[in-house]
Amino acid sequence: MEKNEKLIVVPWDFTHVAEYALAHAVKISRMVSNEISLLHIVDPKIKPAEEKQKSDHLKQIAEENSKKYNLPVSSHIEKGTIFKAIGAFANDKQASLVVMGTHGIRGMQKLTGSWALKVIVKSKVPFIVVQDPPRDWERYHNIVFPVDFRTENKEKMKMAIFMGKYFDSKIHIIKTTPTDKILIKKTNINLNFAIKFLMQNNIEYEIHDLPKGDFAQQTIDFAQKINADLILIVTTKNITFADYMLGASEQYIIANSSKIPVCCVNPRASYAKSSQFMGGWSD
Repeated sequence: MEKNEKLIVVPWDFTHVAEYALAHAVKISRMVSNEISLLHIVDPKIKPAEEKQKSDHLKQIAEENSKKYNLPVSSHIEKGTIFKAIGAFANDKQASLVVMGTHGIRGMQKLTGSWALKVIVKSKVPFIVVQDPPRDWERYHNIVFPVDFRTENKEKMKMAIFMGKYFDSKIHIIKTTPTDKILIKKTNINLNFAIKFLMQNNIEYEIHDLPKGDFAQQTIDFAQKINADLILIVTTKNITFADYMLGASEQYIIANSSKIPVCCVNPRASYAKSSQFMGGWSD
């Protein structure tokens, strides 16, 4: 997410949560000078006249917000489904970030799974999912960084370093101690890895040991306790249909009732060059 080079994509469905997402994108763009693109997905069978009407409307919204926020905002219409087209567009444009609004998990979503997670796992690009507008226009002060035994944990370090560098964020590492000795070892390896790179990049951090329990719920509770601005997670590798039906832990965190923004990084996502994060990281 280097300055003057990348694109921040905001999926646009003409609702208030899309406006909230745009506000967060503006907050980030002001720090890194990225252009913002409003992306609306339409049915492949849409009639040309209706597509033009939507395109004109979206272009007008982009122009109004460009003037409002005094930064470049473009508009794009893509055909397809939100579950594939958003990720494909972000990947194709080599976007630095997608900022997406969500209504959380309501009604039948509790049975069918979070559509937000289905969108996210199709992308190489990290997502920030929001339910409310930003609290302020300054920075993301406190970021919660859960650490467990999964090797994928290391992949969200790039985003932690980025936020620390550009937003002067404090990273709150939270962990629990597993009962299995092998899992304890893996968790400690991930913890030491995180500490090493945060120190190398002069990022302020704290380590918090949490009691054993539901780690997803503990993450939300802790984030609420410290009034966190962001929770940084890595998605489960190879999300299955069962995860959508029963609810992967990421789904639960994304739709948290405290409405804390959540940054999601997919495993093995080659979404940025190491040089963009300044300091010790190698692919």
